[in-house]
Amino acid sequence: MSVKGIDVSSAQSEKYPTSGSDFVFIKITEGTTYTNPKWVAQRKAARKAGLVTGFYHFARPGPAAAQVNYFLSKIDLVDGDILILDWEDARVSNAWKDTWLKQVQQHAPGHKTILYCNRDFWLNRDTTSFAADGLWIAQYNNRPGRPDIQYPWLFHQYTDQPLDTSIGNFHDGAALRTWSRHIAVPA
Repeated sequence: MSVKGIDVSSAQSEKYPTSGSDFVFIKITEGTTYTNPKWVAQRKAARKAGLVTGFYHFARPGPAAAQVNYFLSKIDLVDGDILILDWEDARVSNAWKDTWLKQVQQHAPGHKTILYCNRDFWLNRDTTSFAADGLWIAQYNNRPGRPDIQYPWLFHQYTDQPLDTSIGNFHDGAALRTWSRHIAVPA
């Protein structure tokens, strides 16, 4: 596996390092009231570098449909954009997670939709093994590509130093672009 990437939020600069990355996942929203104020500039940096780009929503308690609408209303989607649910809040149920993923798939057909969660959530809170089009698993073990789960995963976030860094379970960048239906977009 030679596909590597990072994820960024408002905690990172608009001009984060892109060298050596094939993809970047950018936090856009949380709940129905928070939008990352840096996300547009962060997207521009990703597009300028030619990276496969994904956008994520941090789930909070409350109606899933309202959070789907809030998230999708912020993004001007282009082919190849990946849509991600960040499931870390213990107050958000497995059923809520499944509903959000399915609604995003319905509202944004043609875009890959994936689930991000840590190993504990996947093994101890998930009851359906539903991750839409793929699982992005977090386990900070500094063993890229070995997240210690049996379920097939697409991305493994293995460290947060110096940035949240993941490896993709793809042969190469071309395979990732084919899977995501990525096209080059001018910055």
